[in-house]
Amino acid sequence: MKDISTLARDLMQSRLEDLTARERRVLERFVQRRRISSNVGRMLEKESTFGDRLADKVAEFGGSWMFISLFGLVLVIWIGGNTALVLDKAHAFDPYPFIFLNLILSMLAAIQAPVIMMSQNRQAAKDRAAANYDYEVNLKAELEILQLHEKLDEMRQTQLTSLLESQAAQLALLEKLSAASTDGAHKDV
Repeated sequence: MKDISTLARDLMQSRLEDLTARERRVLERFVQRRRISSNVGRMLEKESTFGDRLADKVAEFGGSWMFISLFGLVLVIWIGGNTALVLDKAHAFDPYPFIFLNLILSMLAAIQAPVIMMSQNRQAAKDRAAANYDYEVNLKAELEILQLHEKLDEMRQTQLTSLLESQAAQLALLEKLSAASTDGAHKDV
């Protein structure tokens, strides 16, 4: 097996010093015949904190039809209940224009927006990590394919050389036989 510097020059057309740390790591694993691929999602989940997981769950629930349905139902009950109390001449908890409801909705939005942003940031980090791993896996696969092409070309060249040598030997034998048959024909005359 070639050393890393030679592989960098032959397969990546670059000096080892000019490669990034990630590309050097891929070459090292390529030389050592070690796997590169791994489950990035599982790896990042192990590193996530309780707050990260909670933010993901809140964002997941806040972006679901269940949340929209429950939220719509609460709004209908709140508005309907307070309107019914006002019409019955009873004391409404939050009469029209529903100022307390607006306060609660504003507080919910103020809390929900940063939590969703945290979750989106984590998802973006997961996507970047996955893209980095994809690059490494693709680079290693490309190196493997290039090396296989080199081996196939070498095998084809060896086979072609062997065929040419065999053909040259056969031609030499044919020339010898042809010379022997023309010499024998001249002796018979």
